[in-house]
Amino acid sequence: MRLLMMGTGPFAVPTFASLLDSEHQVVALVARPVPPPAGRIKSPPAPMRDLALERGVPILEPGDINAPASRQALAALDFQLLVACDYGQILSADTLAVAPLGGINLHASLLPKYRGAAPINWAVYHGDAETGVTVLHMTARLDSGPSLVQRRTPIGPDEDAVQLEKRLSEIGVDAVREALDMIARWDGHSLLGEVQDPRLATKAPRLKKTDGEVSWNRTAAQIANQVRALKPWPGTFTTWRRAGGEVMRLILDRVSVAAGDEADAPPGQVVLVDKSRLLVATGEGLLSLDRIKPAGKRSMDIGEFLRGHPMDAGDRLTGE
Repeated sequence: MRLLMMGTGPFAVPTFASLLDSEHQVVALVARPVPPPAGRIKSPPAPMRDLALERGVPILEPGDINAPASRQALAALDFQLLVACDYGQILSADTLAVAPLGGINLHASLLPKYRGAAPINWAVYHGDAETGVTVLHMTARLDSGPSLVQRRTPIGPDEDAVQLEKRLSEIGVDAVREALDMIARWDGHSLLGEVQDPRLATKAPRLKKTDGEVSWNRTAAQIANQVRALKPWPGTFTTWRRAGGEVMRLILDRVSVAAGDEADAPPGQVVLVDKSRLLVATGEGLLSLDRIKPAGKRSMDIGEFLRGHPMDAGDRLTGE
């Protein structure tokens, strides 16, 4: 088939590379425009664009994929099927109709669970034991089309969102190839795939900076999941009011649940400090802060942090 690839972020790269090496023809890549650098802020990485340039694939970067001019540009490519993954815009019904066979989308959850922009992060945040990928036949409603292929995988107890995204991106390669085989055999009229049950749908909204603030009233396990989930952005952060009133913002880079330890202390209070250990009370259980990044500085293990920033039992860390 003649395929049009639509993708911007790193999650789409393994699928794009696989399609370029397949029996199918990728006629072009459609990606979100790369923002220009602004002062000290560099342009974000553009891994899909880089791969397209390396392999000689034409690139389209419309600001609005659903504008009439964008649809005209797509129609001129004479392709049969859209393959979308980590693109960044919702396609309208008119835009999907440009493709004779419609479009498929690789989504990083077991739909209908976690519809939205950040399914990997929210699966880790909520402590799910399992996740996966879904290839769906696209409709104009967000992540709501029929499911063609699903692949399941456990989430490792220490796996963070960055590591899980990389694994799921690789798992998605074969799922997309299987879905393409289904499309190739499809008569274009009969029911294709399994219709999602909207009653089971949950949302995975785009992350906000405020999602990273720690509520110490949550359990130690929940906060540990939050730290894993919100890498690399927005990170998980708290504030420490030092003696003298100075306030320091701390990003929790790595934490662990202090198994078997309890303390009669209010949430957010430091209950134990030694040369290489820092335990904080939570709503349930103690959290060990193993690696910390003070605002504006590099990440360091807790021993190094405490040598430069002495902390005492009874100090308070605050959040929302």
